[in-house]
This record gives sequence, structure tokens and C-alpha cells, in this order.
Amino acid sequence: MTLILENIAKQITLSAEEQVLFLSKIEVKQFKAKTILQQSGTVCKNSYFVNSGILRSFNINDNIVEYIMSFACSGWWISDMYSLLSQKPGNLFIEVLEDAEVVVLSKENQEILYREIPKLERFFRILIENSLVANQERLMGNLSLSAEERFEKFQNKYQDLQYRIPQKQIASFIGVTPEFFSKMKSRILKK
Repeated sequence: MTLILENIAKQITLSAEEQVLFLSKIEVKQFKAKTILQQSGTVCKNSYFVNSGILRSFNINDNIVEYIMSFACSGWWISDMYSLLSQKPGNLFIEVLEDAEVVVLSKENQEILYREIPKLERFFRILIENSLVANQERLMGNLSLSAEERFEKFQNKYQDLQYRIPQKQIASFIGVTPEFFSKMKSRILKK
């Protein structure tokens, strides 16, 4: 439980009583790789905090091509923010890529926590703001950076993740085909 409390403590300070209340409103679950936590077309009811393992959010287009939106490793949060906030059906899947221990916070319990511990609203506002900034940076990068530059940004942001996930998922994340990604990596290694 200390990892999630450490994550919260980066932004706000919870008293011992507030920590106990917070911990009473979450569930810690173990998930096997390939478990789908969120289905596209359904309303998102939870936020997920990763204690260990890797999760990803992605969409599948009409041509059955996956577009990876984000990865979450230890210490990161993930959700379908559009669906969670609007309570409308979302368009993202959330999948466990590597066996994971995940903290599940339901939308219902999050709202209770906002009322009982108002400073948690500040914490989640900061998370959402950081997510918005990261998504905007990613969008601008996809519009203005080369594939090699996008891969370099991926490596800097996710560090050891490139050794733990399939190459085709990295290719999807940076917006290239697996074939192009393989050729690009060969060119990079020759430099």
C-alpha cells in the first residue's frame, strides 16, 4: 500500500486517519497478462494504479488495427478518462500486458473520497492536468517529429519498457508499422 500513498504524497499530505479512509475505498487485485480491465463501448467505472506489472490502453479501428494510447507501469495511473469523467461509453480497451498487481478505485468511491477528503480532488485534478499535458505533447510530437524522434521520446519516458513489451506495440505507440519500426531500429543500431 505504500506505493500508492507515496504517489499521493507527491502532491498532497494525508493525515493518518485520511490514509486509513483512502485505503478502505480501494481494492488491490492481481491480474494475469492478457486480462481486459476495460472494454471499448462500455462506461468506465474505475481508475487503476499499477503496483507492479504493465497495463496499456488502446483502440482498435474498423480495419482491426490497434492504436496504443498509453502504457502504465509501476507507480502510474491509467483509465479511459473520457468515459470515466463523462460516464458515457468509451472507446478504449485497458489490458494487462504483464502479470500485475493493481489498485482499483471505483468512480463511486472516488466521489465519496472527494466529499470526505476534499484535498483528494486537488490530487486527481493534478493527475488529469498532467495527463492532458502529456497527451498534448504526444499529439504535437506525432504531428511534428520523425519516427526516430518519437521512438527516442518513448525510450526516455518509459525507459526499460522497451525490453518488456512486444516491438509491434512500441511501433503502434509511436505510429509506425512493425516493419518500418524494425528497419528503423536496424538503422539506429548501425549508427
